[in-house]
Amino acid sequence: MLYKDLFKGKVILITGGTGFLGQEIVKRLLPYEPKSIRLFSRDEVKHFQVNNKFNNILLRNLIGDVRDYSRLRKALNGVDIVIHAAALKRIDILEYNVEESIQTNVFGTLNVARASWDENVEKVIFISTDKACSPVNTYGACKFIGERIFAGFNYNRGNSRTIFTIVRYGNVLDSTGSVIPCFINNIKQNQPLPLTDDEMTRFFITPDQAVDLIFKAIKYGVGGEVFIPHLKSFKVKDLISTLVEHYNKNPGINIVGIRPGEKIHEILLNDVESRRTYQFQDLFIIKSEIERSNSNPLYECLKESKFINFDELSSKDFLVNKEELSLLLKKNNLVGTP
Repeated sequence: MLYKDLFKGKVILITGGTGFLGQEIVKRLLPYEPKSIRLFSRDEVKHFQVNNKFNNILLRNLIGDVRDYSRLRKALNGVDIVIHAAALKRIDILEYNVEESIQTNVFGTLNVARASWDENVEKVIFISTDKACSPVNTYGACKFIGERIFAGFNYNRGNSRTIFTIVRYGNVLDSTGSVIPCFINNIKQNQPLPLTDDEMTRFFITPDQAVDLIFKAIKYGVGGEVFIPHLKSFKVKDLISTLVEHYNKNPGINIVGIRPGEKIHEILLNDVESRRTYQFQDLFIIKSEIERSNSNPLYECLKESKFINFDELSSKDFLVNKEELSLLLKKNNLVGTP
């Protein structure tokens, strides 16, 4: 099994572990025989639901909030690998709740980094987002700072064995609050579909691709770098059209305009980062600006790879057509019977 040597006998903690991504990670981790998987989350109801879903003795339910450093420190005792997925994510809501976003997405991330360092965790992975690249909203700005926190901790970790690394990707298909279930619900209820702008595009990633990226970052990460997958994108208007055709219903479109903090196109990699970005297997790897040393095993390996020859990764440049989008939705069981 591909990652068995990486996870067998390890104690793994996932912040936000009862959420959509956390559950996908659990599903993929269990066959690799970890010693235990600690789910760190403040939602007791979700803990109960996840317990019922998996019914596995390897799961540990730890109620807590990343804002609480002392609780994190206790939860991380004896942990080998941390996957930091906890975050407040709703862009439109966070524009009106900036302080709360900072408390969870910045100070919470700082707490995870400090506690992991203090508990001598082996590897810590920060789950970032395309919105952290050239950010224009509160969520993206907080995630950008989170990336800087991890890069800074890696540089300043001294003799600690803890490695801090980052993954960055686009919208996870079918995740909590994602656009596809919302559109399908509107179609079934014969309610108009909200569209912000005819030209709006978004990157997308399947749950399996997201987990694969995290596992590769754990396997290959040496600290401070950002792992980015090769992703496709779609026009939101094409998504609506594809779903309408699939369900053979057309409740109409309601143009709602761009919401606070939204971009027309997302960017996974900007022109400043591209100058220190390698292609590696099916990934892009942004080298840290503040490397710890010149002898880096991953970067030695990357010498055989090539720096990318473009300035940015924008969702407007990697669009799939409607036929490809329809096949993707069906392949990933994202649409039901018409």
